[in-house]
Formats: sequence, structure tokens, C-alpha cells
Amino acid sequence: MDVPPLASRVAALSLGALPLSLALSLVSQLSHPLGVALMSLLVLALLSLAVYSLSRGDVYSPVPAVFAVLAFTSMVDLLIALHEDGYLRGFMDFYTREGDPYLRTAHGVSICYWDGCAHYLLYLAMAGAIRRRRSYRSLGLYWLGSFLTSVLVFLVGNVLGKYSAELRPSLLLAAPCLLLPCWAGLRLLRTQPTPPRLDPLKVLAEQSRSLPRRPMDLGLVVWLVLAAGFALFRGLVVLDCPTDACFTYVYQYEPYLRDPVAYPKVQMLVQLFYVLPFLCLAAYGLSVPGCSWLPDGALLCAGAVGQAQFSHLAASLHLRTPFTYRAPEDTWATVLLLNLLYALGPHLLALRCLWAPHFFLPRPRPHQKRS
Repeated sequence: MDVPPLASRVAALSLGALPLSLALSLVSQLSHPLGVALMSLLVLALLSLAVYSLSRGDVYSPVPAVFAVLAFTSMVDLLIALHEDGYLRGFMDFYTREGDPYLRTAHGVSICYWDGCAHYLLYLAMAGAIRRRRSYRSLGLYWLGSFLTSVLVFLVGNVLGKYSAELRPSLLLAAPCLLLPCWAGLRLLRTQPTPPRLDPLKVLAEQSRSLPRRPMDLGLVVWLVLAAGFALFRGLVVLDCPTDACFTYVYQYEPYLRDPVAYPKVQMLVQLFYVLPFLCLAAYGLSVPGCSWLPDGALLCAGAVGQAQFSHLAASLHLRTPFTYRAPEDTWATVLLLNLLYALGPHLLALRCLWAPHFFLPRPRPHQKRS
């Protein structure tokens, strides 16, 4: 397989996290939270200089450098997750002990796995696309939704949860880790998508079909309505709704929603106030032709929901979650099925928008006859 040079460089730089983390864990002077924060900033600065020097003259955009830095942090997160689950020894123990103790939680380990696997592959794919002068907008939008959701829930959960008394100076590292992806995301959103070359007659024919004549879209609308109801219900559950249905669900199906770490509560509130409105707008966009905003929104939502459901499910089943907050043995299969169906829908919606965009294009104007 022909690996693009830029992607191979990004991978090589990210693999440098292994010897670096091992070397740093052997330095006894890092056993202080402020020392960990300062050393992490120094490592990020040196990494940024190395990426810039390697990519200069080969790429005409600073975006690949940002992806290379983030790929390095993804590899560090993967090492943290493997260390916390006992698969590695001597890697990043100093950081989770003195820098970010909240990464030792079930939710922290879960988001580290997602960042070290899903985000890492996305960074390599986007770097390869940039090097080949191909569009990476769809991959970038999926990554942006996933990344922003992960960071938002993690930071707010740290401040509101039971680990709020253990906030360390290394939490300030979230500022550059947020600014760089936000800058890359803004550049991504400002780029115009490549207009598909479609026959205007086919576009008119597709947009003239009503919803009942489009069974795939009709099924997606039904799913969107059900998913919106599920997001609303779980939002009411974490808001301590006194109804019997909410009480039964939180104690017999998803007791993880009561975990005092606050991550599941923040996760459900994000879905209530952000994902739920989009699900309603998406149902409208599938019913009315010409909603050109839906493909981009569907990719952002798919990334956000995919990351959220993975971290939520993995944390609720993880051994670091207290037994009383894990999914009960007699209902865990139902909980797993509900959450998987909830995560599958946005991805099907995004694929539908990418593969058959006729319905979402601006309605073509009919050609006027010349007299």
C-alpha cells in the first residue's frame, strides 16, 4: 500500500510518544503537579517546532502540523488507557498520578481509548488526504464533532464531579489543546464543499418526491423522532424527574447515570440541549428539499454521538465504575441495544447525505426560453 509521505511523518512523530513517555516517567523530579504541567508544555512546544520543520516546503497549510501534534497526544492517550487497564507498565503513571488523576476514572480511560484509536486514524487519514490534494472536509467535520463533545464533557465533568477538589495545574493544558482544534475546525468550516456534479433534472426529480415515496428517508425520520424522545427522556432522568418511568430506568437499566463523577450527567445534558434540537431540525431537513446545511450538520452530529455513546457505554461497563453504578446483568443487553441503535442513526443519516445529496442541494432554477 502506498502510504502518503505526510501521513507517514505524522505516524512516525506520534510513535515518538512511546520512548518519550517512558523516559519522563523515570524522572523523579516530575512528581509534582506544576512540574508535570511545565514539562508537558515544553514537550508540546518542541513537538510543534519539529512538526513545522518537517512539513515546511511539503505542505502549503499549517493544518497538517496541528493534526500531527494532536496525533502525538492521541498516542499518549492510548498509552494512558493501556497503562490504566494494566496492559502496560511504566508508561504515563507519573502523569495520571500527579497531572490528571481524573483520567483514571472509567470515563477518562474510555475517552483515551477513543482518542488513541478513532481520532488517531482520522488524523492520519486527513494528513494523507491533504498531501494528495484531496478533500478531507467530511472526515474533518466528523472529527470536529467528536473532539468538541469529548473535551466539553470531560472538562465540565472535572469541574462539577467528585474530582473537582483535585483540579491540577495541568488542566490549563486544555487551553492550547482546545484552541488548536477550534482553529483547525474554523478553517474547515470556512472551506466551501466541492459541489457535486449532478444532473439538474435528476435533482428536480428527487426533490419532487414526497416523503412517503422515499422509504429510506421515512425510516430515518421515524428514527429521528424516537431518538429525540430517548434523548429527552434521559435528560429528564439526570435532572431527577420524579416520574415512575425515570425512577425505574435509572435504577434498573442505567444506574451509571447516578455516578457522582458527573460525566454521565453532563453527557446527557449535552445531548438534551444540543443533539435533541438538531435531531428535530434533521427530521425537517429530510422532509423539505433544499436544506443544504444538513450534510455538514449530520457529520458533526455523527461524530459527537459516536464519541459520546462509546465513552458512555464503555464507562458504564468498565471495572473502574463501582458495581452499584454498572448496568445490571439482567438488563445490560437491553441497555447495550438501545445505546447502539441511538449511535447508529446519525451515522446512517450522514452516509445518506453523502451518497445521495440530490435532495439537499439548492433547487435549480428552470432555464428560461429565449424568444
